[in-house]
Amino acid sequence: MRIGVLAVQGAFEEHIDVLRRLGAETVELRQQHDIRDLDGLVLPGGESTVQGKIIRETGMFEPLYELICGGVPVLATCAGLILLSEKLSNDENVWFGTLPVTVKRNAYGRQLGSFETVGDVGDIRKFPEVFIRAPYIESVGEGVTVLSSFEDHVTGVRFGCQIGLSFHPELTADTRVHEYFLSLV
Repeated sequence: MRIGVLAVQGAFEEHIDVLRRLGAETVELRQQHDIRDLDGLVLPGGESTVQGKIIRETGMFEPLYELICGGVPVLATCAGLILLSEKLSNDENVWFGTLPVTVKRNAYGRQLGSFETVGDVGDIRKFPEVFIRAPYIESVGEGVTVLSSFEDHVTGVRFGCQIGLSFHPELTADTRVHEYFLSLV
């Protein structure tokens, strides 16, 4: 199985490391020509505005959008969740808009508001969750399954083959979220 990881900015190396340990072949997506023969896609955490601009400037936006709309499984964490979301409550930008949720950027505050907790992610119990300048999901649309929440705010969802998380599973030693993603591929 061949997983493309957006590698223009953010925590992509950590995702690549986890996926390789689980036996997946990974491809760093840096240019349009990197997007071929992919069975899955990871949109990592980082700075969503920077990532969005780079994927447009490099010509990767349309091919990635077509992959997502075509049903390729996607794991989107933190900034990746923002890239997928249909609406941002505190930002006019909309990038892919394929995930019917409204997201609030930097919902828990800036860097000093970063924290770790343990929670359930769907059927995955007691998963370590790392929140760094994290968004949360203010509302979900029809067909969206809530996977996780923290303090009455939704922090993880699934819509078809798209998984969107506010937190960073790649920054923990626990590989169960990535295993769940690979089970969709």
